[in-house]
Amino acid sequence: MRIAFLGLGHMGLPMALNLVAAGHDVVGFDVFEPARENARSSGLEVAVSGAESVTRADIVITMFQTGRQVLDAYSGVDGQTGLLDAAPAGTLFIECSTIAVDEARQAHALAEAAGHRALDAPVSGGVVGAENATLAFMVGGTAEDFASASPVLEAMGRRIVHCGEAGLGQAAKVCNNMILAVSQIAVAEAFVLGERLGLSHQALFDVASNASGQCWALTTNCPVPGPVPTSPANRDYAPGFAGVLMDKDLGLAEHAIAATGVEARMGLLARELYREYAEGPGAQRDFSGIIETIRSA
Repeated sequence: MRIAFLGLGHMGLPMALNLVAAGHDVVGFDVFEPARENARSSGLEVAVSGAESVTRADIVITMFQTGRQVLDAYSGVDGQTGLLDAAPAGTLFIECSTIAVDEARQAHALAEAAGHRALDAPVSGGVVGAENATLAFMVGGTAEDFASASPVLEAMGRRIVHCGEAGLGQAAKVCNNMILAVSQIAVAEAFVLGERLGLSHQALFDVASNASGQCWALTTNCPVPGPVPTSPANRDYAPGFAGVLMDKDLGLAEHAIAATGVEARMGLLARELYREYAEGPGAQRDFSGIIETIRSA
């Protein structure tokens, strides 16, 4: 397929390159020149504008930071042609950014009004998952569009789940990351408690990873160096998944909690802790580095 991929950052570029490796005809674009240069040096064809990248596309994939960026790119701002106007009729737009549920539904509505098809398909798995084509995709949209997109998504990920109608991919992502944030904090608190009690990191890991405390935040993203050699803790908390991104995702969860009236005290406390973490050096460190905040409290 002819695929336009917009957003060539730490996640987007390896995703686009995996599509190339799978045999797709991919042209990319990013608003930042260093990202465009990095993509070119990696062998990816890069267009001169977002609008140009989609003019012959069967599928358009966006991987941006905010919902506002998605909506502006779709519709066009400051006199620039929007992606929806530039793409051929019936193009399938796959929105892989993590944005608010209501923004995802607005993007769906804009695409359909312009004569296109749309899916929201946020990802989980971080940079490592993007590089290794092992991402998980949570997809919202029609069953027909999901079936059309599946071969493309499978070139970038290992687990592809159709979560339901428009916006429900983003709903699944918000819920998943709230679980992740709470569990990462709990794991960090347990290791700090273990330290104070004289328990070695390895001993606690050996017990919890084979008992009821087992979770991804422990067995993959272990917040102390040693037990899991590939975790960010062994690289001075180089992300991974940066604290500023977790703070952003928990902001989306907070928005959804307020909109639904759910009493989610743990989720809101995690939001408060990660907001504080992201206001300091944690912004550009892995979110598991919050253990240092807990340790120093």
